[in-house]
Amino acid sequence: MRPPIAEMSILSGQPRGLDTTRVGYLITPATTPAHHDAYRRLRRATFVDDQKVFPGSDIDDIDDDPRTLVLVAVTPEGGVVGGVRIAPRHGWGLGDDDIGWWTGSRLVVDRSRHDTGIGPALVRAACAHASERGVLRFDATVARPHRRMFAHLGWQDVGVCEIGGRPHVRMRWDPRRIAHVAERTKSFLADALEPFRRQSGGLGPAGFTGDDGVPVPGSDIVAACDAILPSMVDRDPEWAGWCSVLVNLNDLAAMGATPTGLLDAVGATTRSQLTRIVRGMAGAARAWDVPVLGGHTQLGVPASLAVTALGTTSRPVPAGGAGVGEQIRLTVDVSGGWRPGYHGGQWDSTSTRSTVDLRTMNAMVRDLAPHAAKDVSMAGIAGTTGMLAEACGTGAEIDVAAVPRPGGVDMGSWLTCFPGFAMLTADPAGSAAPAGLPRDVVSTVCGRLTTTPGVRLRWPDGVTTTAVRAGVTGLGHA
Repeated sequence: MRPPIAEMSILSGQPRGLDTTRVGYLITPATTPAHHDAYRRLRRATFVDDQKVFPGSDIDDIDDDPRTLVLVAVTPEGGVVGGVRIAPRHGWGLGDDDIGWWTGSRLVVDRSRHDTGIGPALVRAACAHASERGVLRFDATVARPHRRMFAHLGWQDVGVCEIGGRPHVRMRWDPRRIAHVAERTKSFLADALEPFRRQSGGLGPAGFTGDDGVPVPGSDIVAACDAILPSMVDRDPEWAGWCSVLVNLNDLAAMGATPTGLLDAVGATTRSQLTRIVRGMAGAARAWDVPVLGGHTQLGVPASLAVTALGTTSRPVPAGGAGVGEQIRLTVDVSGGWRPGYHGGQWDSTSTRSTVDLRTMNAMVRDLAPHAAKDVSMAGIAGTTGMLAEACGTGAEIDVAAVPRPGGVDMGSWLTCFPGFAMLTADPAGSAAPAGLPRDVVSTVCGRLTTTPGVRLRWPDGVTTTAVRAGVTGLGHA
């Protein structure tokens, strides 16, 4: 979407600091019956009386959906001079399931205000609200004369149709949420790691470039190393300690390795901070029954935390071992909830699991022995799917409606968050599912590897949209 000239307020759709008495309107969610009634009167006057697009009434099921959001343009005197509604897509067997596919409709502006910018402001506000709700696909069907306005606002023309005998254009807006997460977390890797790739032996053994863990040459040992963001260590030291163990054991699990021990490197500003970091690490090590063997600790320095995990396997599973046409399976723990302070970003299910559950989950890849596997990292489910596909030298397609997720969690957040325990595996179509998983750990085939680079989302109507346009890391085929 082309950025607006001024910073847009999500609540108003207007530039911050704008004098609304001069502009003549403020865009806001409809909060009173009077707002809704006035908006429907405007719709009737436009779509029924003037344009005769609908006979008798333009009211439909979307108006009765409690999830529908109406945005209205309100004058300083309280009059409604425009409005638009946005809602989850109806039909296609979705029922009440919101999979991140929304539509905007019934955009209307009082005929006396057509040249005051209300229409574009309503569209911008609708896009902002859709993004806030985790929407991944946002569609609208607009009268042909309005196509240019929508195109100017970053919408794509995807086809033509007729409504009420009048020509209309199908338009689509891409929030680019998945792409932004992938770019922010992984896109710099190829350039930054280039000196390592030029060294003798390259960046890991052949076939394992891009893996989070690495087989140690000449042994059955697999090592993984992950650091925690300093800001996270400062903000929530105990959770940072827990996660430093979690992410490293996930890396070993993705390679089918059995963990044997951990090494840590901890820096803390104060003794209190150090105590909380170590408490979190010790709690996680105890939960997984994996000992911390040693490491390095420093006090009176900026917060820092990195952990190395060691494990063993005679058959390490690579991230790049699958090929075009193979199915992608997501195995994920949907119990738990958002970590306080990280809503929409970090899901916590592991802190309430038993040792038996945690060890069973982490043995899943070892027991399944898939062609390829990767644990879901900070790039999220969609971004990590792109990393697996990149390592395989393929692209990937995700069937959005088939992705398992916790109840009440929007698809946009779920596909881009760190989900605690989640494994992506790739195998030939029809391969067996993992057995003996703990309760609320769900395993579902929800995608496939393709010849088209990047990651595409497949929707229930058969349409595919691009989530990631090319390789996520730039490291290429493993």
